[in-house]
Amino acid sequence: MTEQLCERYAVADVDSHIIEPADLWTARISSKWGDLIPHVRFHERRQEDVWYVGDKKLYGAGAFAQAGWPEYPPSHPKRLAEANPATVDPKARLSYLDEMGIYYQVLYPNILGFHSHVFLKNVPRELATECVRAYNDWIVEFCSADPKRLVPMTMLPFWDIDESVAEIQRAHAMGHKGVLFAARYDKVGLPRLADDYWSPLLGLAQEMELSLNFHVGFLSAPEELSGAVDQSKKEDFTKESSLVLLGNAQNIAEVVLTGVCDRYPDLKFVSVENGAGWLPFLAETMDWQWKNVGAHKDFPDRLLPSEYMQRQIYGMFWYEQQAMRSVIDLIGDNLMFETDFPHATSLSPGPASESPSPRDVMERALGGLPEQTIGKVLQHTATKLYHLDPPDRA
Repeated sequence: MTEQLCERYAVADVDSHIIEPADLWTARISSKWGDLIPHVRFHERRQEDVWYVGDKKLYGAGAFAQAGWPEYPPSHPKRLAEANPATVDPKARLSYLDEMGIYYQVLYPNILGFHSHVFLKNVPRELATECVRAYNDWIVEFCSADPKRLVPMTMLPFWDIDESVAEIQRAHAMGHKGVLFAARYDKVGLPRLADDYWSPLLGLAQEMELSLNFHVGFLSAPEELSGAVDQSKKEDFTKESSLVLLGNAQNIAEVVLTGVCDRYPDLKFVSVENGAGWLPFLAETMDWQWKNVGAHKDFPDRLLPSEYMQRQIYGMFWYEQQAMRSVIDLIGDNLMFETDFPHATSLSPGPASESPSPRDVMERALGGLPEQTIGKVLQHTATKLYHLDPPDRA
């Protein structure tokens, strides 16, 4: 029998999510803040546990835990006890990874990642910063089940540049391997990333060799995410969730075209949960327009946009197959694999999922490519980028 790719490599899944436990913040933050602390309570009309900040309702506690769920999205577990245990328990997660043929898994948040606007508008900045620190502490505890395989990413109190710089240093010392970030902070009233305001953070990340990871949902407005979370009509869910998955094009264009990549040549930017098939089109379009409007004359010392992408932009894929060859031609050294477990659009086989197993996806998308390319995509690019320890197995 031919050895599967996941048996030849210690596969890195570079985008997955934890499902936050109901007491994550209430157990770690002073009760003086009362109901402003993110908490879960039962919603009578919906008959499910729901996350709240004050009286602001966010979403069901199990809304993102759809892996293996027997009904089609957006249906989801009403209580976390109904969810796949691997969504909430680190030991169960490790067993699940073994079953799926995955060795490493990079972990992103849900609440802080997808609902940052709520923290900006509804929570005092002091408390919001405490919530960020508490999350960064908790995710290290979660990953302690196997810190070699479970990889935490740092959330920042981005509304305070000094606190953000301090948190990067603190989190890195605890074992965090990268930073959840955004390129369009101007959407929430902060300076654009090209502004010198961000220099202390960008310079530190470059110095510490920490990548900045643009997760597709981070800093999206609630109306932008509504299709990915709450839509009940199948047509709307398909349309909105598909369009959301193109959201990082703005982020990549921002760092490539505003001079950020030029000023920080060793800083790596990662497009997370966004697929990769659109990257060649974006690179070709930016090159064309850069020359078409004469920008290459105004900035003669700059590289072409596609050259910055090849040097500093990383992408990932999960269900894509047809576009993989052109992506590899553009950023073959910077392409990685993801599953998005346990979200609705993830490589999580189940009763109401069209998804094949991650094992099968790897074979279909990468089978027949040069062995060196396969090794980079499945393992070596991620282990180098995130400074992951070598696997225990040979």
